[in-house]
Amino acid sequence: MRILVTGGTGMVGSAFKNIETDHDLILVGSKDCDLMNYDQTFEMFAYYMPNAVIHLAAKVGGVKGNSEYVADYFHENIVINTNVLDISKCFRIGKVVSLLSTCIYPDSPTYPLTEDQIHSGEPHKSNFGYAYAKRMLEVHTRAIRQQYGLKYITAVPNNIYGPHDNFDLENGHVVPAIIRKFQENNPVLWGDGSPLREFTYSEDIANALLLLLENYDGESPVNIGNPSQVSIRELAELISIFFPNIEKIEWDINKPSGQYKKPSSNNLFLSMFPNFEYTSLQDGLNKTTEWFKSNYPNVRGINK
Repeated sequence: MRILVTGGTGMVGSAFKNIETDHDLILVGSKDCDLMNYDQTFEMFAYYMPNAVIHLAAKVGGVKGNSEYVADYFHENIVINTNVLDISKCFRIGKVVSLLSTCIYPDSPTYPLTEDQIHSGEPHKSNFGYAYAKRMLEVHTRAIRQQYGLKYITAVPNNIYGPHDNFDLENGHVVPAIIRKFQENNPVLWGDGSPLREFTYSEDIANALLLLLENYDGESPVNIGNPSQVSIRELAELISIFFPNIEKIEWDINKPSGQYKKPSSNNLFLSMFPNFEYTSLQDGLNKTTEWFKSNYPNVRGINK
């Protein structure tokens, strides 16, 4: 099967290069095609003529970017997603898997996060533009399924980390931010380290998306992240193992710690793939820090 992967040069897209598969994967990034441009996107689809699409491309950022440019994040993601789904529909591509985000869940959900809660309340105000754009990707997917009978589906990860992440301290997420700080001999981290988070290695997400592409045709989104929780303090201590220059981690309690927890349920995913194994956090962090050190400073977010 010829599979077009949008966002193919990002963290999850790059992970597909390490996966053994009989599929012909076409990894395209922003330098290959501007997905906000309908004509460019149409021409790219016409050139490759894929049998399926894994849609990863998105405008993403941290809390600062999402808050300051909330309208831009909404608009650009709406346009990207609309172009990809509409053109896929035009070419009658039989299967599209689109990656959502846990930020689509309501700010005040019932834990653990389950797929039926996605539209049951307002998302967090810090990134509501991006969150609603991702929710509309799920709505658009269902609408195409209903009207055109095409098997388009969506998947929800949790916190993804791995090689080719964004190591920008303002727009990156917690794992790449800590890795970069420790590399640059900065042991000061935000908050008190108590919040609990779930982390999934990028190759696990890529493998899960391929499994869904091959085996799942249902209407419901599917949580595909590893639900094992770890505190930010424990995470930092695990990362510090790979940086002997960090003798003591300092916590700036004057900075926000963030929401205490947001556990998710992957019961639907595991009911279909009970033998799926996630990479342990220690192994994933080892691979990520090794990649970062070998490529530093020529990594995304630093070499701008």
